[in-house]
Amino acid sequence: MKAIRGATTVKCDSPAEIKTAVFELLREICAKNGISEGDIEFILFSNTDDLRSYYPAKAAREAGFSVCSLFSAAEPHIDGSLKHCIRVMVVCDELKTAPKHVYLNEAINLRRDLTKKFNVAIDGPAGSGKSTVSKIIAKKLGVLCLDTGAMYRACALACIKNGINISDEKQVEGAIAAADIAVKYSDGRQTTVLNGDDVSEVIRTPDISMAASTVSKYAFVRGKMVDLQRKIAKEQSCVLDGRDIGTNVLPDAEFKFYLTASPAVRAERRMKENKLKGINQPYDVILKDISLRDEQDKTREIAPLKKAADAIEIDTSDLNIEEVCDLIIKKIQEKI
Repeated sequence: MKAIRGATTVKCDSPAEIKTAVFELLREICAKNGISEGDIEFILFSNTDDLRSYYPAKAAREAGFSVCSLFSAAEPHIDGSLKHCIRVMVVCDELKTAPKHVYLNEAINLRRDLTKKFNVAIDGPAGSGKSTVSKIIAKKLGVLCLDTGAMYRACALACIKNGINISDEKQVEGAIAAADIAVKYSDGRQTTVLNGDDVSEVIRTPDISMAASTVSKYAFVRGKMVDLQRKIAKEQSCVLDGRDIGTNVLPDAEFKFYLTASPAVRAERRMKENKLKGINQPYDVILKDISLRDEQDKTREIAPLKKAADAIEIDTSDLNIEEVCDLIIKKIQEKI
Protein backbone atom coordinates (compact mmCIF):
# COMPACT_ATOMS: atom_id res chain seq x y z
CA MET A 1 0.00 0.00 0.00
CA LYS A 2 1.06 3.59 -0.64
CA ALA A 3 0.19 6.55 1.59
CA ILE A 4 -0.26 10.10 0.35
CA ARG A 5 -0.05 12.79 3.01
CA GLY A 6 -1.64 16.19 2.97
CA ALA A 7 -2.87 19.09 5.07
CA THR A 8 -4.74 22.33 4.78
CA THR A 9 -6.11 25.08 7.00
CA VAL A 10 -9.38 26.99 7.31
CA LYS A 11 -9.94 30.59 8.33
CA CYS A 12 -12.47 29.75 11.02
CA ASP A 13 -14.32 26.82 12.60
CA SER A 14 -17.42 26.54 10.43
CA PRO A 15 -19.01 23.61 8.53
CA ALA A 16 -18.85 25.52 5.24
CA GLU A 17 -15.13 26.27 5.63
CA ILE A 18 -14.31 22.67 6.57
CA LYS A 19 -16.37 21.19 3.71
CA THR A 20 -14.69 23.45 1.15
CA ALA A 21 -11.19 22.81 2.51
CA VAL A 22 -11.61 19.02 2.57
CA PHE A 23 -13.02 18.97 -0.97
CA GLU A 24 -10.14 21.09 -2.32
CA LEU A 25 -7.50 19.02 -0.51
CA LEU A 26 -8.82 15.65 -1.71
CA ARG A 27 -9.36 16.93 -5.25
CA GLU A 28 -5.75 18.18 -5.40
CA ILE A 29 -4.39 14.90 -4.01
CA CYS A 30 -6.31 12.89 -6.61
CA ALA A 31 -5.29 15.17 -9.46
CA LYS A 32 -1.59 15.23 -8.59
CA ASN A 33 -1.41 11.48 -8.08
CA GLY A 34 -3.63 10.46 -10.98
CA ILE A 35 -6.08 8.54 -8.80
CA SER A 36 -9.84 8.35 -8.36
CA GLU A 37 -12.04 7.32 -5.45
CA GLY A 38 -11.98 3.72 -6.63
CA ASP A 39 -8.21 3.55 -6.14
CA ILE A 40 -8.44 4.57 -2.47
CA GLU A 41 -8.53 1.96 0.32
CA PHE A 42 -9.20 4.37 3.15
CA ILE A 43 -8.76 8.01 4.21
CA LEU A 44 -7.63 9.01 7.69
CA PHE A 45 -8.24 12.57 8.91
CA SER A 46 -7.03 14.40 11.98
CA ASN A 47 -7.71 17.97 12.96
CA THR A 48 -6.52 20.42 15.58
CA ASP A 49 -8.73 20.70 18.65
CA ASP A 50 -9.95 24.18 17.64
CA LEU A 51 -12.08 22.61 14.84
CA ARG A 52 -15.26 21.14 16.34
CA SER A 53 -18.15 22.21 14.13
CA TYR A 54 -17.85 19.44 11.53
CA TYR A 55 -16.05 16.13 11.04
CA PRO A 56 -13.63 16.19 8.05
CA ALA A 57 -14.58 12.56 7.29
CA LYS A 58 -18.22 13.57 6.98
CA ALA A 59 -17.18 16.40 4.66
CA ALA A 60 -15.29 13.87 2.52
CA ARG A 61 -18.35 11.63 2.30
CA GLU A 62 -20.46 14.56 1.18
CA ALA A 63 -17.77 15.44 -1.37
CA GLY A 64 -18.38 12.11 -3.11
CA PHE A 65 -15.95 9.74 -1.41
CA SER A 66 -18.65 7.19 -0.66
CA VAL A 67 -16.91 3.84 -1.23
CA CYS A 68 -13.63 3.97 0.71
CA SER A 69 -13.46 3.79 4.50
CA LEU A 70 -13.18 7.12 6.32
CA PHE A 71 -11.83 7.91 9.78
CA SER A 72 -11.53 11.14 11.78
CA ALA A 73 -9.59 11.90 14.94
CA ALA A 74 -9.01 15.02 17.00
CA GLU A 75 -5.41 15.94 17.81
CA PRO A 76 -4.33 16.86 21.35
CA HIS A 77 -3.61 20.53 21.94
CA ILE A 78 0.03 21.50 21.45
CA ASP A 79 1.18 25.02 22.28
CA GLY A 80 2.47 26.86 19.24
CA SER A 81 1.03 24.38 16.72
CA LEU A 82 -0.64 25.52 13.50
CA LYS A 83 -4.24 26.58 14.13
CA HIS A 84 -7.37 25.42 12.27
CA CYS A 85 -5.45 22.63 10.56
CA ILE A 86 -6.81 19.48 8.90
CA ARG A 87 -4.38 16.67 8.09
CA VAL A 88 -5.08 13.69 5.90
CA MET A 89 -3.55 10.37 4.88
CA VAL A 90 -4.94 8.79 1.72
CA VAL A 91 -4.00 5.11 1.40
CA CYS A 92 -4.06 3.37 -1.98
CA ASP A 93 -3.34 -0.22 -2.89
CA GLU A 94 -1.13 0.90 -5.78
CA LEU A 95 0.27 4.10 -7.28
CA LYS A 96 1.86 4.46 -10.71
CA THR A 97 4.42 6.95 -9.40
CA ALA A 98 5.92 7.99 -6.07
CA PRO A 99 3.33 9.63 -3.78
CA LYS A 100 2.92 13.35 -4.36
CA HIS A 101 2.00 14.91 -1.02
CA VAL A 102 -0.18 18.03 -0.96
CA TYR A 103 -0.08 20.93 1.51
CA LEU A 104 -2.41 23.87 0.96
CA ASN A 105 -3.01 27.31 2.48
CA GLU A 106 -1.07 27.91 5.71
CA ALA A 107 -0.24 24.19 5.93
CA ILE A 108 2.51 24.67 3.36
CA ASN A 109 4.63 25.85 6.28
CA LEU A 110 4.48 22.34 7.73
CA ARG A 111 6.44 20.95 4.78
CA ARG A 112 8.26 23.72 2.95
CA ASP A 113 10.58 21.08 1.51
CA LEU A 114 7.60 19.67 -0.40
CA THR A 115 5.76 22.86 -1.26
CA LYS A 116 8.45 25.35 -2.23
CA LYS A 117 11.42 25.25 -4.55
CA PHE A 118 14.68 24.78 -2.68
CA ASN A 119 18.25 23.66 -3.27
CA VAL A 120 20.61 21.51 -1.21
CA ALA A 121 24.35 22.08 -1.71
CA ILE A 122 26.67 19.21 -0.76
CA ASP A 123 30.39 19.91 -1.11
CA GLY A 124 33.48 17.97 -0.22
CA PRO A 125 36.71 16.41 -1.50
CA ALA A 126 36.98 13.30 -3.70
CA GLY A 127 35.80 10.12 -2.01
CA SER A 128 33.91 11.83 0.81
CA GLY A 129 30.69 10.15 -0.32
CA LYS A 130 28.92 13.25 -1.57
CA SER A 131 27.74 11.82 -4.91
CA THR A 132 26.19 8.71 -3.36
CA VAL A 133 24.69 10.70 -0.51
CA SER A 134 23.27 13.32 -2.89
CA LYS A 135 21.41 10.70 -4.91
CA ILE A 136 19.84 9.18 -1.81
CA ILE A 137 18.91 12.56 -0.32
CA ALA A 138 17.32 13.68 -3.59
CA LYS A 139 15.28 10.48 -3.74
CA LYS A 140 14.14 10.85 -0.12
CA LEU A 141 13.08 14.46 -0.75
CA GLY A 142 11.53 13.65 -4.11
CA VAL A 143 13.66 16.16 -6.03
CA LEU A 144 16.27 15.99 -8.75
CA CYS A 145 19.92 15.21 -8.12
CA LEU A 146 22.33 17.21 -10.27
CA ASP A 147 25.72 15.51 -10.45
CA THR A 148 27.91 18.52 -11.23
CA GLY A 149 31.05 16.43 -11.23
CA ALA A 150 29.72 14.50 -14.22
CA MET A 151 29.50 17.76 -16.16
CA TYR A 152 33.20 18.49 -15.64
CA ARG A 153 34.04 14.90 -16.50
CA ALA A 154 32.21 15.40 -19.79
CA CYS A 155 34.38 18.47 -20.42
CA ALA A 156 37.49 16.37 -19.79
CA LEU A 157 36.24 13.67 -22.15
CA ALA A 158 35.61 16.27 -24.86
CA CYS A 159 39.23 17.36 -24.59
CA ILE A 160 40.62 13.83 -24.58
CA LYS A 161 38.54 12.81 -27.60
CA ASN A 162 39.94 15.76 -29.53
CA GLY A 163 43.53 15.10 -28.51
CA ILE A 164 43.69 18.35 -26.56
CA ASN A 165 46.57 19.05 -24.19
CA ILE A 166 44.57 19.70 -21.01
CA SER A 167 47.46 21.70 -19.57
CA ASP A 168 46.92 24.28 -22.32
CA GLU A 169 44.06 26.53 -21.21
CA LYS A 170 43.51 28.04 -24.66
CA GLN A 171 43.20 24.63 -26.29
CA VAL A 172 40.77 23.49 -23.61
CA GLU A 173 38.69 26.64 -24.02
CA GLY A 174 38.38 26.01 -27.75
CA ALA A 175 37.33 22.40 -27.26
CA ILE A 176 34.71 23.22 -24.62
CA ALA A 177 33.34 26.15 -26.61
CA ALA A 178 32.64 23.73 -29.46
CA ALA A 179 31.28 20.97 -27.23
CA ASP A 180 27.57 20.44 -26.70
CA ILE A 181 27.21 19.30 -23.09
CA ALA A 182 23.75 18.69 -21.69
CA VAL A 183 22.05 17.08 -18.73
CA LYS A 184 18.88 15.06 -19.18
CA TYR A 185 16.61 13.33 -16.69
CA SER A 186 14.65 10.11 -17.12
CA ASP A 187 12.97 8.19 -14.29
CA GLY A 188 14.86 10.28 -11.74
CA ARG A 189 18.24 9.41 -13.27
CA GLN A 190 20.68 11.95 -14.66
CA THR A 191 22.12 11.28 -18.08
CA THR A 192 25.20 13.24 -19.14
CA VAL A 193 25.27 13.91 -22.86
CA LEU A 194 28.28 15.00 -24.93
CA ASN A 195 27.61 16.01 -28.53
CA GLY A 196 24.46 13.91 -28.59
CA ASP A 197 26.01 10.79 -27.03
CA ASP A 198 25.21 9.38 -23.59
CA VAL A 199 28.59 9.37 -21.81
CA SER A 200 27.29 8.71 -18.28
CA GLU A 201 29.33 5.53 -17.88
CA VAL A 202 32.32 6.39 -20.07
CA ILE A 203 33.31 9.32 -17.85
CA ARG A 204 33.66 7.16 -14.68
CA THR A 205 37.32 6.22 -15.03
CA PRO A 206 40.36 7.32 -12.99
CA ASP A 207 41.93 9.04 -16.01
CA ILE A 208 38.80 11.09 -16.68
CA SER A 209 38.58 11.92 -12.97
CA MET A 210 42.08 13.42 -12.87
CA ALA A 211 41.57 15.23 -16.18
CA ALA A 212 38.31 16.71 -14.86
CA SER A 213 40.19 18.16 -11.88
CA THR A 214 42.58 19.88 -14.30
CA VAL A 215 40.07 21.31 -16.80
CA SER A 216 37.66 22.44 -14.07
CA LYS A 217 40.16 25.04 -12.84
CA TYR A 218 39.89 27.06 -16.05
CA ALA A 219 37.64 30.13 -15.99
CA PHE A 220 35.88 29.43 -19.29
CA VAL A 221 35.05 25.85 -18.38
CA ARG A 222 33.73 26.77 -14.94
CA GLY A 223 31.74 29.67 -16.34
CA LYS A 224 29.97 27.52 -18.90
CA MET A 225 29.18 24.73 -16.43
CA VAL A 226 28.13 27.04 -13.59
CA ASP A 227 25.70 28.86 -15.90
CA LEU A 228 24.10 25.52 -16.78
CA GLN A 229 23.96 24.42 -13.14
CA ARG A 230 22.35 27.67 -12.00
CA LYS A 231 19.79 27.49 -14.79
CA ILE A 232 18.71 24.00 -13.72
CA ALA A 233 18.64 24.91 -10.01
CA LYS A 234 16.56 28.01 -10.71
CA GLU A 235 13.89 26.03 -12.48
CA GLN A 236 13.36 23.26 -9.94
CA SER A 237 14.24 21.91 -6.53
CA CYS A 238 17.37 19.80 -6.60
CA VAL A 239 20.39 18.51 -4.73
CA LEU A 240 23.77 19.55 -6.15
CA ASP A 241 27.11 18.10 -5.17
CA GLY A 242 30.56 19.35 -6.01
CA ARG A 243 33.41 21.36 -4.55
CA ASP A 244 32.14 24.93 -4.76
CA ILE A 245 28.33 24.62 -4.79
CA GLY A 246 27.75 26.38 -1.47
CA THR A 247 30.47 28.98 -1.98
CA ASN A 248 30.17 29.83 -5.67
CA VAL A 249 27.47 28.07 -7.70
CA LEU A 250 24.57 28.54 -5.26
CA PRO A 251 25.76 30.77 -2.41
CA ASP A 252 22.10 31.36 -1.44
CA ALA A 253 21.15 27.66 -1.28
CA GLU A 254 18.75 27.02 1.60
CA PHE A 255 20.68 23.99 2.84
CA LYS A 256 24.46 23.54 2.75
CA PHE A 257 26.60 20.62 3.84
CA TYR A 258 30.32 19.88 3.66
CA LEU A 259 31.30 16.20 3.76
CA THR A 260 34.82 15.17 4.57
CA ALA A 261 36.81 12.09 5.63
CA SER A 262 40.44 11.17 6.10
CA PRO A 263 42.45 10.57 2.88
CA ALA A 264 43.00 6.93 3.92
CA VAL A 265 39.28 6.27 4.30
CA ARG A 266 38.48 8.01 1.02
CA ALA A 267 41.12 6.01 -0.83
CA GLU A 268 39.72 2.76 0.57
CA ARG A 269 36.22 3.72 -0.57
CA ARG A 270 37.40 4.66 -4.03
CA MET A 271 39.28 1.38 -4.40
CA LYS A 272 36.10 -0.58 -3.55
CA GLU A 273 34.06 1.50 -6.02
CA ASN A 274 36.62 0.90 -8.77
CA LYS A 275 36.63 -2.85 -8.17
CA LEU A 276 32.84 -2.95 -8.61
CA LYS A 277 33.36 -1.24 -11.98
CA GLY A 278 36.06 -3.70 -12.97
CA ILE A 279 38.85 -1.19 -12.42
CA ASN A 280 41.77 -2.68 -10.49
CA GLN A 281 43.97 0.09 -9.14
CA PRO A 282 46.38 -0.30 -6.19
CA TYR A 283 45.48 1.42 -2.93
CA ASP A 284 48.70 3.44 -2.81
CA VAL A 285 48.10 4.78 -6.32
CA ILE A 286 44.55 5.81 -5.43
CA LEU A 287 45.72 7.47 -2.20
CA LYS A 288 48.33 9.43 -4.14
CA ASP A 289 45.75 10.49 -6.75
CA ILE A 290 43.31 11.62 -4.06
CA SER A 291 46.00 13.65 -2.29
CA LEU A 292 47.00 15.22 -5.60
CA ARG A 293 43.41 16.03 -6.48
CA ASP A 294 42.82 17.54 -3.05
CA GLU A 295 45.79 19.83 -3.60
CA GLN A 296 44.61 20.83 -7.07
CA ASP A 297 41.05 21.50 -5.92
CA LYS A 298 42.03 23.49 -2.83
CA THR A 299 44.65 25.66 -4.53
CA ARG A 300 43.02 26.39 -7.88
CA GLU A 301 42.62 30.10 -8.50
CA ILE A 302 38.94 30.02 -9.42
CA ALA A 303 36.34 28.77 -6.92
CA PRO A 304 38.62 26.45 -4.91
CA LEU A 305 37.34 23.65 -2.71
CA LYS A 306 36.39 25.02 0.69
CA LYS A 307 33.63 24.86 3.25
CA ALA A 308 30.99 27.58 3.04
CA ALA A 309 30.78 29.62 6.23
CA ASP A 310 27.16 28.59 6.77
CA ALA A 311 27.57 24.92 5.78
CA ILE A 312 27.18 22.06 8.24
CA GLU A 313 30.36 19.96 8.24
CA ILE A 314 30.02 16.19 8.57
CA ASP A 315 33.03 13.91 8.97
CA THR A 316 31.97 10.67 7.31
CA SER A 317 35.08 8.67 8.26
CA ASP A 318 33.24 6.57 10.85
CA LEU A 319 29.73 6.80 9.39
CA ASN A 320 28.06 4.61 6.79
CA ILE A 321 25.97 6.04 3.95
CA GLU A 322 22.65 5.52 5.75
CA GLU A 323 23.90 7.32 8.85
CA VAL A 324 25.13 10.29 6.82
CA CYS A 325 21.85 10.53 4.91
CA ASP A 326 19.76 10.28 8.08
CA LEU A 327 21.81 13.08 9.66
CA ILE A 328 21.39 15.36 6.64
CA ILE A 329 17.64 14.73 6.43
CA LYS A 330 17.36 15.45 10.16
CA LYS A 331 19.22 18.75 9.77
CA ILE A 332 17.02 19.77 6.84
CA GLN A 333 13.85 18.97 8.74
CA GLU A 334 15.10 20.90 11.77
CA LYS A 335 15.59 23.99 9.64
CA ILE A 336 12.23 23.85 7.89
